[in-house]
Amino acid sequence: MERHEPPHGGSGAAPRPDTDDAPPDPREGLAIVAAQRRRVRDTDVDNRLMFGVWGVAWLVGYAAQWWTATTSPTHTSTGRGGLVFAAVAAVAMVITIVHVARATHGIAGTSQQVGIMYGWAWAIGFTGQGLIVAGVVGAGANPVVIAVVANGIACVVVGLLYMAGGALWREVSMYLIGAWMIVTAGAASLVPMPDGYLVMAFAGGGGMLVAAVLAALRRRRA
Repeated sequence: MERHEPPHGGSGAAPRPDTDDAPPDPREGLAIVAAQRRRVRDTDVDNRLMFGVWGVAWLVGYAAQWWTATTSPTHTSTGRGGLVFAAVAAVAMVITIVHVARATHGIAGTSQQVGIMYGWAWAIGFTGQGLIVAGVVGAGANPVVIAVVANGIACVVVGLLYMAGGALWREVSMYLIGAWMIVTAGAASLVPMPDGYLVMAFAGGGGMLVAAVLAALRRRRA
């Protein structure tokens, strides 16, 4: 019998499709999009935490100052109230720095640098506030003036940093709560002591806690 060889030395197998010309799998594209969305979500600064920790710090710290001021002859906070506020503010500041650092971890370039700079701005801002208050005390200001300056500057530091964060991350809610905190500082400065502490506690701390709840509801819907 004659044997018939495949033409041109072929093996006789069916030609293999060119995988380079195959259309992309839509499922792969959706998986890439989903992964990118998860990465962006994981590197977002969480407003629930940012508003929540400072809302609690403001509410507890200024409520403690008001409580001690009610029995003070100068109607200003005593050392115990000041220590409570310093402690809760320090905890909130550390949580903020750690959270921003983690949220921007793994992001190369400008975004990571911005996150680090923003996180440390909190520590620098409150260090400056403490030094200014120490200077006012050293200048011989009376307790009421010291209280107004200490409360006002602390609130302005938080408000401006929230506004800066809102501008950096395009978070309108963070920007607005920052503006609210600055308005609260101005209003509390006009209210006689010790009621000024209550304005800071409920308008400032309460406002941030309301913002935290709204941020949680918005994230749940999203």
